[in-house]
Amino acid sequence: MNKDQIKGTAKEIGGKVQEAVGKATDSPSTQAKGLANQAEGKVQKNVGDVKEAVKDSKI
Repeated sequence: MNKDQIKGTAKEIGGKVQEAVGKATDSPSTQAKGLANQAEGKVQKNVGDVKEAVKDSKI
């Protein structure tokens, strides 16, 4: 696991929490920020996955 995978997963989880808080408080802007963070986290995690795949293929 690399730092992009870890940070991406953390950001995705944080985004899910933020989205849930937005739903609970009826705040569309907080929900939107949570969804955006989830998307950013997924992208960052995917970048990490690609880096790992490249590193593993250089055997």
